[in-house]
Amino acid sequence: MSPRTSPGTSTGAGGRAEQLPAVTLEDVRAADALLDGVVRRTPLEPSAALSELLGGPVLLKCENLQHAGSFKIRGAYTRMSRLSQAERERGVVAASAGNHAQGVALAARLLGIRSTIWMPVGAPIPKVEATRRYGAEVHQAGTTVDEALVHALAHERETGAVLIHPFDHADIVAGQGTVGLELLEQAPDVRTVVVCTGGGGLVAGIATAVKALAPHVRVVAAQAEGAAAWPASLDAGEPRALARMATMADGIAVGRPGDVPFGLVRELVDDVVTVAEESLSRALLMLLERSKLVVEPAGAAAAAALLEAPEAFEPPVAVVLSGGNVDPLLLMRVIRHGMAAAGRYLGCRVRVPDRPGALSGVLAVLAEADANVLEVFHTRTTAALAVDEVEIGLQLETKGHDHATAVLAALAASGVRPVA
Repeated sequence: MSPRTSPGTSTGAGGRAEQLPAVTLEDVRAADALLDGVVRRTPLEPSAALSELLGGPVLLKCENLQHAGSFKIRGAYTRMSRLSQAERERGVVAASAGNHAQGVALAARLLGIRSTIWMPVGAPIPKVEATRRYGAEVHQAGTTVDEALVHALAHERETGAVLIHPFDHADIVAGQGTVGLELLEQAPDVRTVVVCTGGGGLVAGIATAVKALAPHVRVVAAQAEGAAAWPASLDAGEPRALARMATMADGIAVGRPGDVPFGLVRELVDDVVTVAEESLSRALLMLLERSKLVVEPAGAAAAAALLEAPEAFEPPVAVVLSGGNVDPLLLMRVIRHGMAAAGRYLGCRVRVPDRPGALSGVLAVLAEADANVLEVFHTRTTAALAVDEVEIGLQLETKGHDHATAVLAALAASGVRPVA
């Protein structure tokens, strides 16, 4: 990744160079002092599963256990606490899929400021309701954060409310950077820090702190493949918008990197990697099963990067789990998807003679193979079947890919005819 050639600048409309506010270690330290007693110093927990995979220590920075369920309160409170009295009286407005919304709403309540939040249509219901419970007025429009942001900007123009951007402001970046300060205090020997990335505020802030205090530490940003705006933007040398996005990781589904984070990421972040949806599912499931942590798909992106390429990360590794605000319905779907990706679910169809005892024979084979039967269904009326045949569909719980292969082999050895 090439370093930025003009620190603190970006190219605006018409090619005009615009000076952007710099974010420094001193800014992050000032935010840290401001947040003392406001945010939780989140734990750094060892992950036995990831440590075994990498062959060295892996630590989980649990921002999913932060107030309001994510790191967002850090930047939101930092930004809003610095508003003038006149600005506070006008209120604040924000756009978010959920975590920034809750962070802004909670910070506004703590500071006594009126807040209005625009959220995409289809945002997880628990996130919408939690934002309202913190006292915000919630409106829904558009299908992405970027589209909701258009409405928030219009609200700003119409009412004079102060926009609290989710990532594109120096105070936001400084506030998020306090995660990096804590992390280095908790694990001074860390060699690699992996951070999930959407608009870039979190990774830019963490990289600002980490590179200033421990420049030898490698900082890696992880994005969902279906919403990966950073690789193309870095190649172009400026933020570029995606034409479309499709990912379960709604918290990092941001179509265009922020101007303020962009220069910091280009200068300080060592690499940007992307992860598949299957890896997000596997990571979420692993964190739930092995670490007993509820993490949303966006928050699991950094862990997913380790699952995909463990050899690419030098331990000790710190993985930032950015949030835990997950819709229970999505959680159920993701768990099933993650189990399937890990070989824990097996769906298959077999054909057997249509006579008494045929099904019990199949079930006996499965019991002997130690496969747990979740669902069974019969088909008798398709033209592909012989008159004396029945097709049995099976949904099975298995112990992994090797066990699933062994179950299929056991069925074949018993004389049961599989269907492609």
